[in-house]
Amino acid sequence: MNHFAYRAGRLHAEDIDLTLLAEQVGTPVYVYSTATLERHYRVFAGAFPADALIAYSVKANGNLAVLKTLARLGAGADVVSGGELVKALRAGIPPAKIVFSGVGKTKAEMEHALAAGIHQFNVESEPELEALNHVANRLNKTAPVTIRVNPDVDAGTHAKITTGTSEVKFGVPWSRARSAYRLAASLSSLKIVGCDIHIGSQITELEPFEKAFARLAELVSELRADGHEIARLDLGGGLGVPYLRGDAPPPDPHAYGRMIAHIAERLGVSLILEPGRLIAANAGILLSSVIYAKEGEAKKFLIIDAGMNDLIRPALYDAHHEIVPVREPVGQGAIERYDVVGPVCETADLFARDIALPHLEGGDLVAIMTAGAYGAVMASAYNARPPAPEVLVKGARWSIVRPRMSYDALVGLDRLPPWLED
Repeated sequence: MNHFAYRAGRLHAEDIDLTLLAEQVGTPVYVYSTATLERHYRVFAGAFPADALIAYSVKANGNLAVLKTLARLGAGADVVSGGELVKALRAGIPPAKIVFSGVGKTKAEMEHALAAGIHQFNVESEPELEALNHVANRLNKTAPVTIRVNPDVDAGTHAKITTGTSEVKFGVPWSRARSAYRLAASLSSLKIVGCDIHIGSQITELEPFEKAFARLAELVSELRADGHEIARLDLGGGLGVPYLRGDAPPPDPHAYGRMIAHIAERLGVSLILEPGRLIAANAGILLSSVIYAKEGEAKKFLIIDAGMNDLIRPALYDAHHEIVPVREPVGQGAIERYDVVGPVCETADLFARDIALPHLEGGDLVAIMTAGAYGAVMASAYNARPPAPEVLVKGARWSIVRPRMSYDALVGLDRLPPWLED
């Protein structure tokens, strides 16, 4: 469910008329709904025991306003870089609710996280264990660690967002899990606190989770027999969302929660979950203006002012987003079929192919739906196009939470060497 709906013939974000918002802010622009963020967090968190840590995946949408909104509901954070750690802390997320994931943590990032006092490090290799031990020893601290194990389970999702098979870079191979834990136990400045697993993103069936978590439960028993204290299970994120009308609905969070609760109760562990897309995706849209409706030789093109630099998911993942007109279609008006494309000088700058929309012309507005996750965070300035700004809506109020970058600011990031200065 989201809070974007037609009222009096025009698409609104909660109580905000998107036509009026576009007039004031310009396009393209990301628009986020507070009500949707809050609802999705509460529904997900309500599917788990009260002591479970819901560590929102900052990489899905790291805007400070989004993080602050979730922090006020009690969310923790799953971070994968020093920059995300800084964002989570500045948004008011307590260090004791932050977990640090990722395969390439640097010693500087480790030092920052240790100084902050985070909840745990999700370690992904034996060299990382040794590096973290070195940093913690130098700081006279003890680093709480889980080891991310790779269960070699295919989640059945896109190859570029699959993380649980043996061919990917993530986690310690299943065959080396016990030896990695032995190494961790031998390092004086590390404290083993649990196990970590994450098999991918946009997973729309429970079966892959069940298979991976069953393997993890077996490993927990083996690790305890080896003498390790396993008090926590970090089960990652990955639960999918519907992107198009007609998509099969993903599993209900409560069904997911019941499956996990059965495992957790049997093992006597506390839980950590890392939802990202599930919280943010349907809470955001990318609002864009039509520049031209172009007649090609064999098809019609709707050229909009949002480009792949603003939303790269379709180009990168072959992803599909529903696209709707901001002016509500009336009755049996003319329907045309368009390829919806952006202005970037790439054939890959394509948002949708051969989709049915009412007749649209230059100046009309469209909304690319379900764009709140992996949209703005992956934006770039390719073609020297400043990325789209971001707006957060709350009821009848709205605020720019990331301003549009001017050309002067964009060009000002470059520096000329002395021999090229006039």
